[in-house]
Amino acid sequence: MLTQKTRYSMLAMIKLAKEFGNKTLMINEIAESEKIPKRFLEAILLELKKNGYLGSKLGKKGGYYLLKKPEDVNLLEIIRLFEGSIAMLPCTSEKFYQPCEHCKDEISCNIRHTFKDIREYTFKKLENTSLATLIST
Repeated sequence: MLTQKTRYSMLAMIKLAKEFGNKTLMINEIAESEKIPKRFLEAILLELKKNGYLGSKLGKKGGYYLLKKPEDVNLLEIIRLFEGSIAMLPCTSEKFYQPCEHCKDEISCNIRHTFKDIREYTFKKLENTSLATLIST
């Protein structure tokens, strides 16, 4: 299950993607339209800015804006930023692999094979779903 932080980050990024190249959005605008608590959103936007996804401007016409094109940001990146691994089992993770404490032989473990298939499907689906995809539907 995704954390609320990750879900809010996706909502905020989609909102910012809709305004890509047009205008900046103030925290209040994003918080109100997406029903995200402002204090929680502030931390999320700072994390996204620190990781190179957002820029910000001060002043009357200030706010946050997307640095990358919506088609260049996918859900996989956002989820990995806030969640870490996308695998449901540590023994199926590529970036955060840990051997299974219950498995006698990973090569012949049918549970591992099933969850590795799920991880592969999830990885590809998230990698192929960009912000541009989400704002066009």
